[in-house]
Amino acid sequence: MYNHQEIEKKWQDRWLDGGLYKTETDRAKPKYYILDMFPYPSGAGLHAGHVESYTATDIYARYYRARGFNVFHPQGFDSFGLPAENYAIKTGISPVETTKKAIETFTKQMNSLGLSYDWEKTVNTSDPAYYKWTQWLFLLMYKNGLAYKKKAQVNWCASCQTVLANEQVVDGHCERCGNEVIQKDLEQWFFKITDFIEDQTYEGRQLKGLLNGLDEIDWPSSTKAAQRNWIGRSVGAEITFKIKGTTEIIKVFTTRVDTIFGCTYVVLAPEHSLVVNLKDKITNWSEVDRYLEMTEVKTNLQRTDLNKDKTGVVLAGLTAVNPFNQEEIKIYLADYVLASYGTGAVMAVPAHDERDLEFAKKYRLPIKIVIVPNDQKTPDRELIFDSAYTAEGILINSGQFTGLTSAAAREEMTKFLINSQQGQAQINYRLRDWLVSRQRYWGAPIPIIYCEQCGEVPVPEESLPVLLPTDVDFRPTGESPLKYSSSFQQVKCPKCGAAARRENDTMDTFVCSSWYYLRYVDCQNSQAIADPDLLKYWLPVDVYMGGAEHAVMHLLYVRFFTKVLQKYGVVSFNEPFLKLRHQGIILGEDGNKMSKSKGNVVNPDELIAGHGADALRLYEMFMGPLEDMKPWSSRGIIGISRFLEKIYNLGENFSGADDQKIVALLHKTIKKVGEDIENFHYNTAISALMIFVNNLGEYKTKNNVWPVSQNNLEKFILILASFAPHLTEELWEKLGHQESIFKSSWPEYDPQLIKDETVNLVISVNGKLRATLEVAADISEVEAIKLAAENETIKKWLEGKEIVKNIFVAGKLLNIVVK
Repeated sequence: MYNHQEIEKKWQDRWLDGGLYKTETDRAKPKYYILDMFPYPSGAGLHAGHVESYTATDIYARYYRARGFNVFHPQGFDSFGLPAENYAIKTGISPVETTKKAIETFTKQMNSLGLSYDWEKTVNTSDPAYYKWTQWLFLLMYKNGLAYKKKAQVNWCASCQTVLANEQVVDGHCERCGNEVIQKDLEQWFFKITDFIEDQTYEGRQLKGLLNGLDEIDWPSSTKAAQRNWIGRSVGAEITFKIKGTTEIIKVFTTRVDTIFGCTYVVLAPEHSLVVNLKDKITNWSEVDRYLEMTEVKTNLQRTDLNKDKTGVVLAGLTAVNPFNQEEIKIYLADYVLASYGTGAVMAVPAHDERDLEFAKKYRLPIKIVIVPNDQKTPDRELIFDSAYTAEGILINSGQFTGLTSAAAREEMTKFLINSQQGQAQINYRLRDWLVSRQRYWGAPIPIIYCEQCGEVPVPEESLPVLLPTDVDFRPTGESPLKYSSSFQQVKCPKCGAAARRENDTMDTFVCSSWYYLRYVDCQNSQAIADPDLLKYWLPVDVYMGGAEHAVMHLLYVRFFTKVLQKYGVVSFNEPFLKLRHQGIILGEDGNKMSKSKGNVVNPDELIAGHGADALRLYEMFMGPLEDMKPWSSRGIIGISRFLEKIYNLGENFSGADDQKIVALLHKTIKKVGEDIENFHYNTAISALMIFVNNLGEYKTKNNVWPVSQNNLEKFILILASFAPHLTEELWEKLGHQESIFKSSWPEYDPQLIKDETVNLVISVNGKLRATLEVAADISEVEAIKLAAENETIKKWLEGKEIVKNIFVAGKLLNIVVK
């Protein structure tokens, strides 16, 4: 009987004691670096999603080892940050202790799944030996002008008591806790991620930027599209509007300069500096001031909500001058325009922009049509439309540019702006610099000291790490707990020796995870971030697996870090992960997202105890395509358990001879499973394994013996091993092998044996299917034409027709062209 508990415990202990998965250092072998997104070690332990992604990479790693590659497959823990800290707050125990316990639990659970990690290569982001180098990277940024501090309006989560980067705000809410985000003005640290959007030249080297680098990597198209959209590159023109009677100007960026003759008013963000500068000239200041007070309490999401009623106030006494036709137009304040985006001002063209149209109709402003579809003419008159025409077309009512297409007009109008010195061609981006300050305890301290004499001073590299203090109350208050640590704040200025204070904020934990993939290769190095030779050999990562929800956070940040490190010579490559794949979400049995409140959570520990790790591994891979969302099924894992029981019994009464049909199927299965593993098509690979086992069973039922020799049985066990490592290791030993099955090579298939004896040949006449004939797989064109001519159905379609030519695709089709 197949005792999975006994077998799995036996082999897990042997693998760990024997160091089976220790990374090889044979440089003669080709390398293959396979990596998971590392987990947050919270008290909840592993969930079904962890099992799915970690099993997927484990299968991949075992397969490539069997193929003769030097595989690097490490694992670590993203242990700083809110998940671990909030669990510590809930329990009242220091995050140092709760994190240590959670890591022990996670490690034990991963080993119980039979995952082939090299635990000597583990990283833990809250270990001072690790965050020393996180701080070193901050200083690298700082010394090269890429880390800076400024007062800015930032996203604030009152629940998490910390600021958030733009990427951590989803529909106006904190991506972690779901609380509504508000805006605050605070002094904060930023990284200049915007410096790396486009390609650049540095010290004679051409470096790919965040946009063009996407063209060189094998990532899901949806993830690359998400990054391009988040970066938001817009090609357009900056236009200068003079304010009549003053020396002030309004600069506006637009991608649709071709609509400029339809501009009937200009809108400023309430925070725009011109509002205060021109206060004395605004004749309705009291009304404007009330509007400014009303705007201050709104979040950016509330202000830019497309569904809300647009509000604004005219700046009476001021008009702007359209540089193309010298027409004077009104200037409004409206809170749907943000000072942080573009120039903080927009030109309003209500005939050709839905938002502008809504505003213009509310405040009874002119609407001028200046673009019409290519096949339409519109009279020169003002209209109130039901909807704006936002597509491109032909210009009308546009002076010397009338009659041009939108594309041609943009080119000519931009030249006009440049020649008249009233504007310029310009590219704008949605992406903003990365805000990395956090007002929480459990994170890497920012290595900056403030001195009254010297100002802002970086901590010397030889003084790293700046240790996280333990004499603090780690519960959040809205200010960093580090501010109240006497041991942390008792510091002297590195420059002048005077009493000074440290930076109180810690770093966003996405900083820690933006470089961890490098540290694995040399995680014990205390003198450098990693040995350059090891970085050169192992990197970049060949395959990376993790959730699609990180598309514009972790996956964008880690690319930014890589480009910085390439620029300054730490690494020689431009992209961190050559191939990226996402696992899908596993839903509860009720079809809903798993949650404790719904009572539909699947506990991996219970499943392993009841069915075994191999059954859990196979079932999660068999549920459907890896990237798809799929519901759990208790009946499904029971079926997989029975399948493994059937395989366990293969080791008994196998024949000394082979049935040739079974052998041919075996070689087809070897080919199929190998190709499916390479493409992460695990569900179809497992299906092929099941088909083979079912065929064995049918044969045995008839003949009372398994129809394979030991040699061929071993080939089957070898291709199953990546999926069910414990069971196959046990069978391998029962078949007389002393060395682990994972020291063996992937079996080769015989190309002659995978050929089908017969195929279905499609016969068409003038491209239309007329018959399908079962023929020999190697049938020649002459034989195919002869068979078709003899077929009664085909004869009817050829009767009285002249055959012009025959198009033959071997083994697939014959198309007879007639007239």
